Order: sequence, then C-alpha cells, then structure tokens
Amino acid sequence: MARRATAVSLACLLATGLAPPHRGEAAPLPARTPGPGAVAAVTWAGPPHTPWPGTSDAALVGSPDVAWTGAPYATLVGASDTSDPAARCAPEAAGRVRDRGPEPRQPQPQDVGRVLAELGKGLAGGRAPGRVVVPVWVHVLTDGVTRAATAAVKAQFATLRDAYAGKFGGVDTGVTFRLAGARLVRNAEWFADPTTNETAMKQALRKGGPETLNLYIAQLDRQVLGFSTYPYWYKENPQIDGVVVDWRTLPGGSFTGYDRGYTAVHEIGHWLGLFHTFENGCANPGDGIDDTPPEASPTEGCPESKDTCTPDGQPDPVHNFMDYARDACMREFTAGQAARMREMWVVYRTPAPTQAAARTEEGGRLAARSRHT
Repeated sequence: MARRATAVSLACLLATGLAPPHRGEAAPLPARTPGPGAVAAVTWAGPPHTPWPGTSDAALVGSPDVAWTGAPYATLVGASDTSDPAARCAPEAAGRVRDRGPEPRQPQPQDVGRVLAELGKGLAGGRAPGRVVVPVWVHVLTDGVTRAATAAVKAQFATLRDAYAGKFGGVDTGVTFRLAGARLVRNAEWFADPTTNETAMKQALRKGGPETLNLYIAQLDRQVLGFSTYPYWYKENPQIDGVVVDWRTLPGGSFTGYDRGYTAVHEIGHWLGLFHTFENGCANPGDGIDDTPPEASPTEGCPESKDTCTPDGQPDPVHNFMDYARDACMREFTAGQAARMREMWVVYRTPAPTQAAARTEEGGRLAARSRHT
C-alpha cells in the first residue's frame, strides 16, 4: 500500500519562493533524445554480499550503454523535476492537501485474517529461520535529465540494512539485504509515471523469483511516496512483484519530512509481509501482530504520543516504521513484526524446492528430538 505525504513538500515551497534552495542542488544532466522505445541502461555487477559495487560515476557516464553525457551523477544530489511548479504545487503552497486518486492496489480488511490462516498452514508446526538475506535488484529510472544520485542510492541501501538491524531503535529483525545488481534505465514515461506504466516497466526490468526484491526508483505523484506488492499476491501475479519509491525520498532528498530513506524501509516492510499498524483500526485482528498496539487512524506529522483506541490502555505505535509518521518520528520494528517477516519469507518468498527441503529438514529435527525424549 502506498505511503502518502501529509506535509507541504520542499519542492513546492521552492517553486513559490517560500524556502531557500535545497542544499547540494546541482544542474541536471543535458538530455539526448533516444530513438522510439529506446531504453538506455547500464548494469553494475559485484560479488555477493558487498555493500555496493565499486564502479565509479565517471565510468558510468562514459559507458557506451548510456545514451547521454554530462557531469558525474554524484553531483545530482538535489536536482529538481522539470514540470511546471506553479500548476502542480499551488494547492500545497497554500497549505492544503490535494485529493488524490485510488492507490494502485491495496489489501482488503479481511486479508489479515486470511494471511494468518495461511501462515499457520504453511508453517505446519515448523519455525521461521532466525536470519533472512534478501537479494536486491535496484532499478534507477531517469528521463535523461533527472534521476536519483548514485550517492543517494548507496545511502538508501545502507539505511535499509541499518533500519532492519535495529540500529535506529527497536529490534534487530533478522532481515538483511544483499545487492544482487543495480542498473540505470532511461525511459521518460516509466520515470514520470511508474504507476500507470507499472506492468510494462516491471515486465521489462524485473529480475529473480519470489525471493528477489526489485526496487524501482522513479518519480511519483507528490502525495504518494511509494507503493509495494505483498508476498501473498505473488502467486497470482508474479510479474508485478516489487517496490516503487520516489527518488526524492532517498536520504538527503528534497521531500522535506520524508528525506531519510524511510519510505523504502516502510514499503519493503509490506513486501516482506507487514500490514500497516492501523490496519482494521481498533477492531481485531488489527495488523495481526500482538505487540503492535491498534490505532484507529494513521499518524500524521511527528506527535510525541497519541491514543486512538482507548480504553485498551496502549498508546499508538507512532514510532513504528509501518505507520505514516514523518521520517523523523520513525525508528523501529517490534519483535512480533520481525518474526512475522521471517514467517512470511518461509511461506511466500522461499522458492518451492528450497521451501520443501527446509520443511523436510525441520521435520527430521523434530522426529530426532522425539526419539530421544
């Protein structure tokens, strides 16, 4: 489900002269028009488990696979979009939140109960692994003028690892990420509207099976920061599996309040099987996790605390990555969420042969223990 922005964006404040320029802003790369349907891409490859390949930006610019030239991409820390700011930002500059259309896809209230039943059946008395390593393919979209800086993409990858390791607060979830590959893709339509073009984009670019996270970095509507598929959707439509985030939400991005890279943390939480903490409001089963208190509505801004489900006596989980607070307010996953992600991994994300072997191995251990008791 998409994460929404609930505050005036810095990009729009800039457009109306209400804020100083974003630090680190630089001129965009000069564009070169590709042929019809052309996609210029460069793929980095590195050994497994490396934080990021060592390919330099200068080398990427000079690659024959890239259909444009210019300054090293690392200078594009805060490059702004090129659309008409007055037309798109007037309501936001006036302090109003615009209405928006329906999200690409979202779970239904009854899905939490359905997933809990499927997990119980799928685990069949077995246990989730203590550690999960997620291979990640990163697809950086560009229109040839605007894109996420390489430094920001690297920072995003580090943020994912730190957030899921509990380094900002909460628990170590037991989930970590391994870069399988990254590539730069030039396609103006996909970059500017990855929602409408989602199917075509993902069918062309997606790598791997259910266990591979495909992260697409593009430009979304100003009130939709990102969106994700859920693991229990994979069987019915594997081609659309993955996470899409706005490049301006990466660490150091121009979306004020949402500039620490936590949009990707939030959306990948969905990809790993977590629902919002406000799922089903105050009604059972909530988000299906015991140690995330229910809340009637999403958190906005960064409140010290709130309690929307009295008289249960538990404050809302305003600091949880699966709420809707600003990045400065987010910092944690719970132990229950950590266990749920690893359970979902076994049931929905582990390729079938590996899953069967894991269950057989677990069954063997249980039988061995029973023979010695």
